[in-house]
Amino acid sequence: MKAFVTNKTLREIAGKIPDRRVFLKKRASRKEYNTFLSHSSDDDDLLSGVIVILENHGAIVYTDDGDERLPEHTSPETARILRGAVRDCRRFVLFVTENSKGSRWIPWELGLGDGMKGASSVALFPSGDNWFETQWAEEEYLGLYQRIIWGTFEGKESEEWMVLDHHQNTAIALGKWLRGE
Repeated sequence: MKAFVTNKTLREIAGKIPDRRVFLKKRASRKEYNTFLSHSSDDDDLLSGVIVILENHGAIVYTDDGDERLPEHTSPETARILRGAVRDCRRFVLFVTENSKGSRWIPWELGLGDGMKGASSVALFPSGDNWFETQWAEEEYLGLYQRIIWGTFEGKESEEWMVLDHHQNTAIALGKWLRGE
């Protein structure tokens, strides 16, 4: 079975973190990252859950939440800092929900990730209220990218996080994809 993560599951994971602000600030103080995580600010309550899943598989996640280098009000400096963060990361993950379509920054960041890294280094991490929900996919260009899902590899019994190439019907373990294997 292949399934997308649900918002409920992400909230449960995030709920195990005692102080979300400290959690994000600690990550923002790092000097090096290997995974840029793009998201809608309307999904901040789910963000910590996504970060935990990615970091449990070897990612060192950059997200703009807590990045003290960013100006108080968005400006060209904001774009310069984000562009540098995308450039410096090996992988680009777009946490995509129904809220994503309202973001002005997500399409720009995704374009940077694709242009700088190539489509094979970009993955969507879709989430919805149900594991089968696909309203997040209303933007046609999202169909170009691999997806991070929960599923079972052929010949295995246990489920795990994987990156699915739905065009080729192939998948790779999330940790291997994050490491570039």
